[in-house]
Amino acid sequence: MMNRLRMLLASPFARRLRRPSLLRAMGVRPLSTEWGFDRGTPVDRYYIERFLAAHSADIRGRTLEVKSAEYTRRFGSSVDTPEVLDLDPEHTDATIVADLAIGAGIPERAFDCFVLTQTLQFIYDVRAAVVQSHRLLRPGGVLLATVPIVSRIAPRYGLATDYWRFTQASCARLFGDVFGAGQVTVSTHGNVFAAVAFLRGAAVEELPRRKLDVHDPYFPIVATVRATRSSETS
Repeated sequence: MMNRLRMLLASPFARRLRRPSLLRAMGVRPLSTEWGFDRGTPVDRYYIERFLAAHSADIRGRTLEVKSAEYTRRFGSSVDTPEVLDLDPEHTDATIVADLAIGAGIPERAFDCFVLTQTLQFIYDVRAAVVQSHRLLRPGGVLLATVPIVSRIAPRYGLATDYWRFTQASCARLFGDVFGAGQVTVSTHGNVFAAVAFLRGAAVEELPRRKLDVHDPYFPIVATVRATRSSETS
């Protein structure tokens, strides 16, 4: 009997029971309530900024970005006129005050590049916003968009205005229907490690890059979209 008890206690199953559970040890509160901005670089920004850096040649000429021109300045090449779009008329950095889903006040065929990061989830009529994003580009102009696949609800906007999460399939359909399937490239980024770290609020600086660089299409956290307005002359 004693020998059998010793064998059971030494079994892999028993050893697993004695170990602290990863889920039990994790707790129910995040490390950060601001996606990790207060600890360093949020995990989703690791992928977003790599995407913009890879397409820096597209960020040129007359550009448009939402809320600020930060990414345009960081990643742009040969930018002549960086403009900023916002709904808030009191936003002093905004050069165009307008609703992207409506488009009134945004000039047509005016921009060489539109940098649209982590914004579409806050627009209920998301297809209308994509239609207007196409309309404001010059022929040959490029939209560089990013959208969340996995993310917490945005605290600064509250529970009433954070509407959507996306997938690779929904992005391909959403942007392809407007720009044309051949004009759109959709990629996803992340894995289950990155997803858990992002939801917990860990910062990139606290994580091994080799794990962040693993791509698992079934556990992505962000989708990136490069869409080009065709060079029609009509």
